[in-house]
Amino acid sequence: MKKLVLFSIGLLFIFVALWQCKTKSAASAGSEDAAQKAYVAPGTYDEFYNFVSGGFNGQISVYGLPSGRLIKIIPAFSVFPENGYGFSEETKAMLNTSHGWLPWDDQHHISLSMTNGEQDGRWMFGNANNTPRIARVDLTTFRTMEILEIPNSAGNHSSPFLTQNTEYVVAGTRFSIPLGEKQDVSIESYKDNFNGTLSFVSVNPESGRLKLAFQVLMPGMDFDLARGGKGPSADWFFFSCYNSERANSLLEVNASQNDKDFIIAVNWKKAEEYARAGKGVKRKARYAHNIYDEKTHTATTTWEDETLVLDPAELKDFVYLMPCPKSPHGCDVDPTGKFIAASGKLAAVIPVFSFDKMLKAIADRNYDGDYQGLPVLKYDAVLHGEVQKPGLGPLHTEFDANGNAYTSMFVSSEIVKWNVQSLQVLDRVPTYYSIGHLCVPGGDTRKPWGKYVIAYNKITKDRFLPTGPELTQSAQLYDISGDKMKLILDFPTIGEPHYANAIPADQIKSKSVKIYKLEENNHPYVAKGEGQAKVVRAGNKIHVYMTAIRSHLTPDNIEGVRMGDEVYFHVTNLEQDWDVPHGFTIKGSTNAEILVMPGETQTLVWKPDQVGVIPFYCSDFCSALHQEMQGYIRISPAGSNVPLRFWSGDAPQVQ
Repeated sequence: MKKLVLFSIGLLFIFVALWQCKTKSAASAGSEDAAQKAYVAPGTYDEFYNFVSGGFNGQISVYGLPSGRLIKIIPAFSVFPENGYGFSEETKAMLNTSHGWLPWDDQHHISLSMTNGEQDGRWMFGNANNTPRIARVDLTTFRTMEILEIPNSAGNHSSPFLTQNTEYVVAGTRFSIPLGEKQDVSIESYKDNFNGTLSFVSVNPESGRLKLAFQVLMPGMDFDLARGGKGPSADWFFFSCYNSERANSLLEVNASQNDKDFIIAVNWKKAEEYARAGKGVKRKARYAHNIYDEKTHTATTTWEDETLVLDPAELKDFVYLMPCPKSPHGCDVDPTGKFIAASGKLAAVIPVFSFDKMLKAIADRNYDGDYQGLPVLKYDAVLHGEVQKPGLGPLHTEFDANGNAYTSMFVSSEIVKWNVQSLQVLDRVPTYYSIGHLCVPGGDTRKPWGKYVIAYNKITKDRFLPTGPELTQSAQLYDISGDKMKLILDFPTIGEPHYANAIPADQIKSKSVKIYKLEENNHPYVAKGEGQAKVVRAGNKIHVYMTAIRSHLTPDNIEGVRMGDEVYFHVTNLEQDWDVPHGFTIKGSTNAEILVMPGETQTLVWKPDQVGVIPFYCSDFCSALHQEMQGYIRISPAGSNVPLRFWSGDAPQVQ
C-alpha cells in the first residue's frame, strides 16, 4: 500500500512538470482588455479592499482591487520596524504568550466580521499558526487591537473562521498533542495519549472583545480548514481533518492509508447549551489575553488560567463525522447554507455534501459505525454528488452569487468553475503556478460580491524578474463577471499569500479614523501641548514628556542624563490633521523607531552606551523642514553632577 501511495504521488509530480511545460506563455495569458479592467486612474479609489495573509512574515497586507496596489501592511504577530509595533513600550505586550514574548509567527487565514452572514466591515480576524493565537483588527483604525492565545492546542491552522453573526471565532488544532495530566509520554503512544481540540472563542457584539468560551475535545487527528454554516445550517460548524490513521511519522505516506478522512460537523448551538449548563470539565491552562486600549494608547496583558472542555464521546449528539476522500483541505459552505464542498487533495473528484441529507442521516441514525466514539454518517446518505474530473489537487472553494463555485487546483495549477446544483464543470483557467487558496470577494458569505476571483500562488516562475534563488509570491486577478474567467492582472505580494478576504471599499473607507482626538488621549505620559513638555528623573529612569509638531520636537535639548540611566521618550504627536504622523528615533537605538499618529502617544526606551552628545530626530517625512526636526541629548559619566535640564528654543528648565 505504501508503495502504491508513493507511486501515485510521483505521478502527480510528473503531471505538474508536463502541465507547466504546455501552459500558455506569460504574454498570451491575459485577455485583450485586461489593462483597462484592472486600471484605476490616479486619484481614484479601488473598488475593493483585499486583505491578504502574510504567511511566514506574520503580518496582514492590504491591497486595492482591481489595481493590485499594496496600500498598507498591518502588523499582527511579528514585530514591525516601520512603525515600532512590538518595539514601543505601548505595543510590546501584544506579543506576550505563555511561552514568553514572541517576535514572530506564521499568519495563515483571515475572516471578516459578519452580520446575518453578510460582511459588516467592523473587524478582521487573523490566526497565528505556530503559537496558537487569534488577532482582532479594528477596520476603522486598521490596527491590531487584541490577541488571544489558544491553550490546549499545538498549531492553529483551522482558524479563525466565523459563525454567521460573528458569535464565535473557531480555532482547530493542527497538531494533536498529549493533553492529559502526564505530558512526558512516548511519541509512539500517539494513539493512546494524543488529542486535538476545537476552540470556540466568543466575540462581544459591541466591543468585539474575545473570550475563550469552550473547547471540544477531539481524537488525535490534524484539523485543516473550517467554515461556519449559513441560513438553515447556521447552528453548525464544519471542519476538515486528515490523519484519521493517527500516524506520528512520515505522514506523507502513513496519513494516506485510509481511503477516506472526515468532514466533521459540530452543532455549536448544542455545544453552547452544554457549556452553559456546566456539563464540561474545567481544566487549568495559562494563556495570554493582550488588549490595546485606544484611550491610553497602550496594550496590557491579562493572564487567563482556565478553560472549559467538552468531550463529545461522553456528552453525545453534537459532533458527527462525514467520510471524505483522503487528506481534505478545503471545507466550504455555499451561500445558501445547504451544501458543503470538500477538497481531498489526492482525489480526482470534489464531493459536495447536502446539509438536509446530513440532518436526515442523523435523525435516522444512518451510521457507518463510529470513530473513537463519534458517529460516522454513511457517505452515500449525506452526499449531494461529486464533481467529476475537476482537475488535480483540489484545495479550496469559494462561491459567486449565481450558484457557481470556484476551486483551486494545486497540482494542475488552475481554477475550475462548476455549478453547485448540477455539479457540472463550466470553465477552467490556468494559474502561474501552483495555486493555493483563492478568494472571491464575499465568497465565504451569504452575499458574495463576485466580479473577481483572485488566485494566491506558491510559485511564480516566468512571471517576474528573477531576484535570486527565491521567486516572488504572487496573486492573479480574474474577471468572473461573464460566463468565462479572464485573467486581467498579475501582482506580487508580501510574504506568502496564504489566504485572503475582500470587501467593497464603500463598507470601510467612510468609517476610517483620520486622527486620534488629543483631548481624549489618556496615556499616562501624554503632553497635550508644548507647555506640558518636561523631563523628570525617577531614580535611574528618565521620563521625557516630548511633543512633536511640524517641524520641531519639544524639548530638543536635554542634559543631565548619566551612564546607567534608562531614558523613556514619551512622544505625543500634537497634530490634528489627517495623515501627519511623526517618527522618532535616536542614534544607537537597539530597537526600532516609533511612528506616532496624530493625537497619539508612543514610547521609545533607550539606554545610553557611551558618554557624549547624541542626536535624535523625526524619522518620518512630515514637512519641508523635516530635516530640521531634530535635537540632542547629553550623556555624562555615571556619578556626574550635571543638572537635569531641558529646553527648546528658550531658556533651559531645570528639574
